[in-house]
Amino acid sequence: MSAEPTSIAQQPLASRQKRKLGAGLVTGAADDDPSGIATYSQAGALWGYATLWTVVLTLPLMIGIQMVCAHVGRVTGRGLAANMRAHLPRTLVLLLVFLLLLANIINLAADIGAMGAAVSLLLGGPAWFYALALATVSLCLEVFVPFVRYAPFLKWLTLSLLAYVMTAFVVDVPWRSVVAQPWPTWPWSVSYFVVVVGVFGTTISPYLFFWQAAEEVEEEAQSPTDRPLIEAPEQAATSFERIRFDTVFGMSYSNIVAFFIILTTASVLHGHGVMDIRTPADAARALEPLAGRSASLLFAAGIIGTGLLAVPVLAGSAAYAVTEAMGMKSSLAEKPGSAKVFYSIIIGAMVLGIVLSCLPIDPLRMLFLAAVINGVISVPLMGAIMWIACQPGVMRQFVVVGWLRWLGWGATAVMALAVVGMFIH
Repeated sequence: MSAEPTSIAQQPLASRQKRKLGAGLVTGAADDDPSGIATYSQAGALWGYATLWTVVLTLPLMIGIQMVCAHVGRVTGRGLAANMRAHLPRTLVLLLVFLLLLANIINLAADIGAMGAAVSLLLGGPAWFYALALATVSLCLEVFVPFVRYAPFLKWLTLSLLAYVMTAFVVDVPWRSVVAQPWPTWPWSVSYFVVVVGVFGTTISPYLFFWQAAEEVEEEAQSPTDRPLIEAPEQAATSFERIRFDTVFGMSYSNIVAFFIILTTASVLHGHGVMDIRTPADAARALEPLAGRSASLLFAAGIIGTGLLAVPVLAGSAAYAVTEAMGMKSSLAEKPGSAKVFYSIIIGAMVLGIVLSCLPIDPLRMLFLAAVINGVISVPLMGAIMWIACQPGVMRQFVVVGWLRWLGWGATAVMALAVVGMFIH
């Protein structure tokens, strides 16, 4: 007679500790993609320390909505789009997913171009060649490496974000001035408001919702003992504890890094009157004459590492959303031959991103367009996610309640105000 499978709580401590950090860590780190770095760099260069409060305020909101997404995936055993398809009008779901796909492709173009420019800054040579090479490597890893081997690689890439923390200690940061800076600072102007909205939109991004929920489903499917919580409610306590730790750690890591990016560019660039930052490579290039070669190299190296992490997340989240919305196979654990549409979307999104990155398009315009699209879809998406998470017919006894419900709806309301403000101004 074969032995009964052990529950998560019965697994050895070392095995459980390995599972502590996963979807939340990778999702949080992927939020600091090259496009996000550009936004944070612009915030610091334009307004100095006056925008530091934004990454503090967005942290609990980000934790709330991402934790809700993780709960939906772990409880139901299905991704967000699959749950939306089952409980919301199909036309609305397909429209939101199409806009997400469009925004992700534009973000991919900006990120791929930024990686190429960063390598060119470090080694010299044509940026387009490096962009093509890095995007191709990233695509091959995502398509051809099994998920159980690919997931640890993404976790290791999260360490690349430490380059931005290190950069802050290489440059001359006036720490007393930073601590003495009154928070928040409100120099009310259209330009300042646009930057604040940009930071909010960059930090709370729709592609992160789909990725974290989908990775919860992937990890549950790969585990020999885990099942969706609606089928195995006895696993809930351990699973929710892991999700809480993973998400809080991942989102805190993300926002701490964003804080240091703004801090560095505020101290060096804004402090020297350098405010025209259009790409992350511009920020790295501008740091060299003001803070030295080491600061520039660290900043550029961070762009490459975060790009290699964010590019597969952007392509993968788009594929999860589209195939789930269409009721098709959506899993990185599947081989390309058995999930053709899923991998076709990953490949297609990446190829379009490469092509766009090579065109003579102003990267700032691409970032702005992606931000507008993300802003348009973030509020209805967050509303749909919260509605699903609060439905007993979907979540059974695991409906989101208490502080998590308030935090999720609060994040939705704040994003709605930010989007309204974006269109007013």
